[in-house]
Amino acid sequence: MSTGTFETVAERGRLRFFAEVIGDADPIRTDLAAARAAGYDDLPVPPTFLMGLDAERPDGFGYLTEMGVDLRHVLHGTQAFDYHRVAVANEPLTYRSRIDDVFEKSGGALQFIVRTVEVRDAADAPVADLRSTIIERRPRSAA
Repeated sequence: MSTGTFETVAERGRLRFFAEVIGDADPIRTDLAAARAAGYDDLPVPPTFLMGLDAERPDGFGYLTEMGVDLRHVLHGTQAFDYHRVAVANEPLTYRSRIDDVFEKSGGALQFIVRTVEVRDAADAPVADLRSTIIERRPRSAA
């Protein structure tokens, strides 16, 4: 099941701020000349930053509410990344997401939703695949 597509870019200013916040002093994260000297076209996007951009999609959790998931009972389960290449600042990125699996455990008390997001560049070549599992705790109904 598709959960939508959207386009975005990682802006230089945000990448610099992110590097500062996490204490990454490597000049390729903040200095365009240093990034270019290291072989990048622009500031490289840190690996987990791609997941942060996905969280900013319009109606970011809309796919969960469409599935009837009560967001008050959602937990973050797992997260995994497969990188095909490094993205750079101001590069157009397309995010395509889908639900790969939905299953229950503990007699239906827990629902697991496995989602994959394909990040592609302007030529539709793969940049990264982001996978996450959301867990919905389902309160037992009073019988």
